[in-house]
Amino acid sequence: MSFTVNLYYTGTNGSARAFANEMINQGIVKKIQAEPGNLKYDYFIPLEDPETILLIDSWANQAALDKHHASEMMVQIASLREKYDLHMRVERYTDDHSSTDDQFLRR
Repeated sequence: MSFTVNLYYTGTNGSARAFANEMINQGIVKKIQAEPGNLKYDYFIPLEDPETILLIDSWANQAALDKHHASEMMVQIASLREKYDLHMRVERYTDDHSSTDDQFLRR
C-alpha cells in the first residue's frame, strides 16, 4: 500500500529554505526521486509560515522507504538538518484507493 509522509522543516532566518535549496543543488533530491519505490519528493512553502518548508514524500511501500532510510543519503540529509538547525514535524497518510474526489475536480 502506498503512503505519503509530510515533513515540516522549521528553522529561523530562512534556514529551512536554504536547506531545501542545498538538497536540490547537491542533487540529493534527484537521487531520491530516482530511487525504486519513490513516487514523489517535492518541497513547498506554506503561505502562512515562510520559516517552514513542507516536504511531500510518497513511497510505493514501507520496504522502499526502509531502504531509503538505510542509504548513505540519509547521512547527508541528517548533516544538512543539523547544519541548518531545523526542527521537524511529521504526518503520515496511507492511500486506501477509495476516493470519490474526482466528482469535485475540475480538469
